[in-house]
Amino acid sequence: MLVKNLLYKTYERKLVAQLKDKQLPKHVGVILDGNRRWASGKGANPKSGHAAGGKKIIEFLQWCDELQIPVRTLWLLSTENLQRDETELANLLEVIEASVTQLSLQQRWRIHLVGAKDAIPQPLAAAVEAAITATATLVDKPIVNVAIAYGGRREVVDAVKSWIELESAKGQSVAQLVDSLSDEQISAHLYTKGQPDPDLVIRTSGEQRLSGFLLWQSTHSEFYFCEAYWPAFRRIDFLRALRAFTQRSRRYGL
Repeated sequence: MLVKNLLYKTYERKLVAQLKDKQLPKHVGVILDGNRRWASGKGANPKSGHAAGGKKIIEFLQWCDELQIPVRTLWLLSTENLQRDETELANLLEVIEASVTQLSLQQRWRIHLVGAKDAIPQPLAAAVEAAITATATLVDKPIVNVAIAYGGRREVVDAVKSWIELESAKGQSVAQLVDSLSDEQISAHLYTKGQPDPDLVIRTSGEQRLSGFLLWQSTHSEFYFCEAYWPAFRRIDFLRALRAFTQRSRRYGL
């Protein structure tokens, strides 16, 4: 075990050296996948998997701090997750509530909600609001977007609705609305409005799909799919993802 740890640390230092002077992402989005499968592989119940995944969050954010990545988006709960078995959903909501509260207590990150606020069950909704309020003044700290009750299609629909409501209040006709609608208008009403789009999106657990995560914002993102389940995601896995990112030639659709 001692030799294994030594080799691990040596390789980790090598990866860090390879990232030196490289352009790292300003915004990293992560699909935290595999909690249940991680637990199943250990003969444990889903709740223990969600709990282990919750503990991994602060560790991951600390890695981002070390590399000065200013914006991170963590997909904690999808709109589809709200349809899960009642007992498992209750356990998951409890873990997310504890995680969000712990993030705010750290006073190291500015918490921002990415999701349908009206779809979040209580008491989680209250905990999220409290975390946002408690960190609102930390304007010089990194942003942590907690994607809760999030769906990519729902976000785009909500953005369009928000824009229509705003413009209609100004007396715009339907024809005028159709003529003036643009990419920029929709972007200005997304949950992440005012933030840079994600440069890198990571999904753990080996699944190679986005499932609608940051559907609009990830048009020019680089994607990295990692075999490790989220609770087992290591710093070395994150460094590998960043290395892969720095080795790619970003063309932004050109």
